[in-house]
Amino acid sequence: MQRVKPRGKAGTSTAGTSTAGSSTARSGAVDWIAAGLAGLLLVSATACAGTATAPAPAAAPAASSTAPGSSPAPAAQTGTPDPGTSDAAPTTPQPAAAGKALDVLATIPVKGRAPKTGYSRDQFGQAWADVDRNGCDTRNDMLRRDLTGLALKPGTRDCVVLSGILNDPYTATLINFLRGTSTSPDVQIDHVVALSDAWQKGAQQLTEAQRLSFANDPLNLLAVDGPTNQQKSDGDAATWLPPNKSYRCDYVARQISVKSSYGLWVTRAEHDAMARVLADCRDTATPAGQAAPAPAEPQPAPPADVAPAPAAPPAAPAPGAVYYANCAAARAAGAAPLRAGQPGYREQMDGDRDGVACE
Repeated sequence: MQRVKPRGKAGTSTAGTSTAGSSTARSGAVDWIAAGLAGLLLVSATACAGTATAPAPAAAPAASSTAPGSSPAPAAQTGTPDPGTSDAAPTTPQPAAAGKALDVLATIPVKGRAPKTGYSRDQFGQAWADVDRNGCDTRNDMLRRDLTGLALKPGTRDCVVLSGILNDPYTATLINFLRGTSTSPDVQIDHVVALSDAWQKGAQQLTEAQRLSFANDPLNLLAVDGPTNQQKSDGDAATWLPPNKSYRCDYVARQISVKSSYGLWVTRAEHDAMARVLADCRDTATPAGQAAPAPAEPQPAPPADVAPAPAAPPAAPAPGAVYYANCAAARAAGAAPLRAGQPGYREQMDGDRDGVACE
């Protein structure tokens, strides 16, 4: 006979087991959710702590920027101007560094000649101004530098040259210089790079002070044979070279140094003429800047009653009312030398266009 278990009891037992399992599952889910929330809170707290302390490591790049071999920060580069590209132009340009003339020539721009519009000797300041304030005008400075056997005028603090001997570089001849109305023009001071030529090749962009310096720079000046200087006029190397062929290399090198120093350019014909001359003397160096010689006995400025300035020329009619056919006529009238602005001065009589005619 089959024995049947009581259903009630069995049902109770089954129900009890099911209830316990459900309770355990709910408890596990709650624990998992709680653990998850705790993890999120921990991550959030860590992130916040990292953000709060982030400024501290920022000092590291600053320290590393000063380490040897490291590149400066961009801000430092833009804050410190490069002296080589400064926009501020010096009052007087610095002479080009000495080097092979051919190498320096390669650095000079090649352009066309600009119009001569606006040119006059006055654009380069007073003729033969005492720019170095040594008590002597530039012409006498150059005569003292280039002549030998000097005789100096008493009472001028050894400034004014009365006589001397010039070994002329342009003609390779000896010239006896004697100061005087009819004899002074035998020796003239040449602008190696003529003022008019400079005006058409960049000097228009120079300041007034730079042009004054250019016109009186010993690097750009030579005492030479007067008639030969008149023949040169304002020519460049493409149109005129010294008759003395042995001096042409040095002459062209000096022009290159001057043009490089003052940021001037050359024309294609001029460049090629210079290169042809230097092809026979490739090692010729450009001369460095030169200072004018000081008087033998420099002294403070004299009192007003010592070595007075030459008396002003007598009053003359307006420039248009005086005319000299040539320098011989001007000398015969006792008017030579004629300076720009004086009655009778004409550019046609001023062969080297330096503002002083019939020197």
